[in-house]
Amino acid sequence: MKFFIDTADVDAIRELHDLGMVDGVTTNPSLILKSGRDILEVTKEICSFVTGPVSAEVVALKADDMIAEGRKLAAIAPNIAVKVPLTWDGLKTCKVLSGEGFMVNVTLCFSANQALIAAKAGATFISPFIGRLDDINLDGLDLIGDIRTIYDNYGFETQILAASIRSANHVKDCAMIGADVITAPPAVIKALASHVLTDKGLEQFLKDWAKTGQKIL
Repeated sequence: MKFFIDTADVDAIRELHDLGMVDGVTTNPSLILKSGRDILEVTKEICSFVTGPVSAEVVALKADDMIAEGRKLAAIAPNIAVKVPLTWDGLKTCKVLSGEGFMVNVTLCFSANQALIAAKAGATFISPFIGRLDDINLDGLDLIGDIRTIYDNYGFETQILAASIRSANHVKDCAMIGADVITAPPAVIKALASHVLTDKGLEQFLKDWAKTGQKIL
């Protein structure tokens, strides 16, 4: 399973990239706002060291404008995935841009039917939002499973990019279901290494080592 980092914080991306934990990056208007930087500038910097797909989102609502914005974003670097919303105009944009050879990430997916038509429109990635479904008392992981079944039934090549990841358990469950990619904030990726018994065991080892009076260096 691929790890995409859901942030526009370049320093946070670099830290995880140096550990080999970055297969790609996703950004959105909210993350760009949080970064306080120009979308073209920060996206270009991310693409300067991340070789995997980097999602950059259009903000127009009409297909013609989305297509124009998508082409401009795609010109930043060859590994840009143009991110479009799962609306009818977004699907029109997906069809055009994917037909021109660009990667397209169709985002804000909340149903299996939406995922089905995105795949038909040529989406490279479909981004179902787990956490936001959980917020309204629906099981976001059920959606990942439904999409996996549909795509496997018919051989769709669209990759399931599980988004709105809120916890380490979300990551584990997506891996078990068979999501192709998860995108998560840096803090969630780091949390995958944490376990109370690891901390407890290390504490005991260090206490016992101190009693030996030995040094390695």
